[in-house]
Amino acid sequence: MELLTVGASFACFRLLNWELHRLVPPPSSALRNPWKWRNIWTSFVHSLITGSWALLGFYLHPEMAEDLISTHSLLSRSLVAVSIGYFIHDFLDMLQNQKLHKSWELLFHHIVVITCFGISGILRRYVGFAVVALLVEINSIFLHLRQILLMANLLKTTFYRVNSLLNLGTYVIFRISTLAWMTRWLVLNRDNIPLLIYTIGSVGMAIMTVMNIILFCRLLRSDFLKSAQDPQCEKEK
Repeated sequence: MELLTVGASFACFRLLNWELHRLVPPPSSALRNPWKWRNIWTSFVHSLITGSWALLGFYLHPEMAEDLISTHSLLSRSLVAVSIGYFIHDFLDMLQNQKLHKSWELLFHHIVVITCFGISGILRRYVGFAVVALLVEINSIFLHLRQILLMANLLKTTFYRVNSLLNLGTYVIFRISTLAWMTRWLVLNRDNIPLLIYTIGSVGMAIMTVMNIILFCRLLRSDFLKSAQDPQCEKEK
């Protein structure tokens, strides 16, 4: 069941990516890199869907929050499978269209996520933990929207400034705080988790934490500490 969902998700995001040139034509400022325009919009759609889905999963099944190891629902398993399909699509999309020295960090990020989510899907355990991880996608909505606004040359607009504030606020709440909580949960539950799974989870969390702290510093410097300069586009899943 989950394998079919992964395949269907991959196909849907692939199709969406192909059709975005017609659905959301790139502005003149983005014509020099139409692939990136489509890629960011696809990522934005994924974040919008999975971030909302993760919140809904905990709202409909609050008992999952009390047992992140074995308690889950079909809804939450499907969410993890859909995300795996997306990350496989995005991995291949970047591999085919972007130079390795520009994308290796995100490719590595995707390998870690696919591995961890894949273990959860195969074992049908730790699904709740994976859904917690997907709460970071709430922040990714504003993170990807920031890139879209930058590519559309809308840097000096009120909408961009408001989005920057929302991006920073949700980054702290749904990304940094979530990663810190997940790390604490792993440490407190290490006796209930097989050594191999615990090691993979710990290494994955360490990598994600370092990557997200670096990205946070870049965003803070770009959007708030150097407002007179053009901020760099940063992409994070």
